[in-house]
Amino acid sequence: MTTGLTIRPDTGTRYDLVSLGEVMLRLDPGEGRIRNSRSFTAWEGGGEYNVARGLRRCFGLRTAIVTALADNDIGWLIEDLILQGGVDTSLVQFVPYDGVGRTVRNGLNFTERGFGVRGARGVSDRGHTAASQLAVDAVNWDHLFGTLGVRWFHTGGIYAGLSETTPDVIAAAMTAARRHGTIVSYDLNYRPSLWKAIGGARRAQEVNRHLARDVDVILGNEEDFTACLGLEVGGTDENLSMLPAEGFKAMIEQAAAAYPNFQVIATTLRGVKTATVNDWAAIAWSRSGGFAESTRRPGLEILDRVGGGDSFAAGLIFGLLSDLGLQMAVEYGAAHGALAMTTPGDTSTARREEVESLVAGASARADR
Repeated sequence: MTTGLTIRPDTGTRYDLVSLGEVMLRLDPGEGRIRNSRSFTAWEGGGEYNVARGLRRCFGLRTAIVTALADNDIGWLIEDLILQGGVDTSLVQFVPYDGVGRTVRNGLNFTERGFGVRGARGVSDRGHTAASQLAVDAVNWDHLFGTLGVRWFHTGGIYAGLSETTPDVIAAAMTAARRHGTIVSYDLNYRPSLWKAIGGARRAQEVNRHLARDVDVILGNEEDFTACLGLEVGGTDENLSMLPAEGFKAMIEQAAAAYPNFQVIATTLRGVKTATVNDWAAIAWSRSGGFAESTRRPGLEILDRVGGGDSFAAGLIFGLLSDLGLQMAVEYGAAHGALAMTTPGDTSTARREEVESLVAGASARADR
């Protein structure tokens, strides 16, 4: 199934994908609660970054992250974690630290995984971060997309909601990317807490509708499309095994009509039974080829749901970059997202062969 995307060849380009977004230090209490834990495991994570890391670590592509960090030990720890993930850090900017964080700091994200009837919970501490203050001209976008060469650029609504100025940074990057023939993808990723202090849902919709006009591939779930673009999904049910895809198809068709620049639209389908059991699937559409739906995985057991959507995006983008067709791309995305949710942390620990095995219908029997 064709996708209608004209993707730059890998020859003559330094990067397969570059992401723009904040990378935070995630502090994970494991099976406990944030409010009474005495020890935390440290991970790195961020909606836009997770995609770059998944494409590098699982699929072996050349990826980089555009972000900024305060120049202190926490920033260096985040950089070290990024380096372990294999993502190029040459585009990371370090900002002088004032000693206490009055003007610039690094973002922290305390995240509980949840269990059973207790849902996952995130408490972010990310005001005045270096990434939120990144200037529009802090990066030579034409040098990045033109001279160095980038096949795919990815960003999203989390970074857009980080401050009043981050949408301008995204817009500048998108404009340059399109000028040099780079595919632009955007994950709506609506987070009410990010928008609360800067205009709420109305501002989120205003910003995302404006940015959406320069997007080739749009991603999100039903809440994202409703909150960010004002679209409605009908005929849904909490139990995904009973969920008619027609409701999501109608929403996607609305998006395609409202934004003729969208070449591919994709959404995860998640039916939440408990924090640790979800029904899971995905659906995608291309302007040139129509709809494709992934294998449905009812009753998927989850260890840590955070980052599942980002890993879906990484798998989907890999399939599109590799010209596998829309059906296989959505299968790779859904399988990669499912595997990512079986391990702790925001980022995927899956290997490409594991994704391909799951796409092919492999079971969970021991591999010895």
